Amino acid sequence: RTLEVEDMYDIVDENSQYLDLVSPTASMAGSVKIGSDTSSYTSVSGVSEDYFDIKGYDVSKGRGLQYSDVSQRSKVCVVGAYLDQAYFGGNSVGQTLRVGGQSLTIVGVMEQQSDELEEGGTDDCLYLPYSTASRISGRISSYVITVRDENYLSESKDALEDALYDFFESDDFYTVVSMSEMLETMTSMINILVGVLAGIAAISLVVGTMNIMLVSVTERTREIGIRKSLGAKERYIMEQFVIEAACTSALGGVIGILMGYGLSSVATMVVTRLMEETLTVAPSVGAVIMAFGISVGIGVLFGYLPAKKAAALNPIDALHYD
Repeated sequence: RTLEVEDMYDIVDENSQYLDLVSPTASMAGSVKIGSDTSSYTSVSGVSEDYFDIKGYDVSKGRGLQYSDVSQRSKVCVVGAYLDQAYFGGNSVGQTLRVGGQSLTIVGVMEQQSDELEEGGTDDCLYLPYSTASRISGRISSYVITVRDENYLSESKDALEDALYDFFESDDFYTVVSMSEMLETMTSMINILVGVLAGIAAISLVVGTMNIMLVSVTERTREIGIRKSLGAKERYIMEQFVIEAACTSALGGVIGILMGYGLSSVATMVVTRLMEETLTVAPSVGAVIMAFGISVGIGVLFGYLPAKKAAALNPIDALHYD
């Protein structure tokens, strides 16, 4: 059986105690033609008049899509800030473009979503009524639905799945995915990745610090013998090597923190582009302080043993070491 748009609206109405807004979504392939130019990376989607409210998008110029646009299959669209600036010089409202061979009139411009306007980015997008898009592309691919109370998200999902099962009489023809489940899955995957990377970093830090200090003690055995023969006490030699280990680890920690901030900026750009959502990836101050403290602590801890070995060397043996 085929689920028509009216059927989905009926399901939402029948479960209005759980479900609120709904927007059919028709994703369209192909390029957008603007005059003699062609934009191949612009994402084109057919949506309802409620889609902007569902996603929390604002219109900076003109107007958004309206119910009359959907019901009358109007050939209108709302474009992202990138198209408005790159192709129309900020004056796109009232201009026309072509999608799938159909000419559409621009009635509004979305508020800029990302910090930079770039081709293929979050702001390189176009939205038109789903009724118009379905006539061009042929079918509705999915539905976006909101719940009235996020505290009853599980019950809302169950109600929707039950209604769809009653309609199709099978659960092989649909999939219901909640954003919270996607977030939990992503968080779980990120936590596993963080754990693996933290383990690798810890092993590298421990092994690297110990090797550096052992090599440092070995290569400077004659120096240690000279200092001890001139009256240097064991605690002075221990302090020398422990401080050296702490400084080395602290320097490595600072470099790691700087690299972490740089990679976070890259991750923000990648995640924003892939998910088409504004998401900032940034380490917290507490995590930075903890990472730096662990780095210095491991340096001091594993620098102590080589330092103790250096302080215990016999001056005569140290002077004869080659």
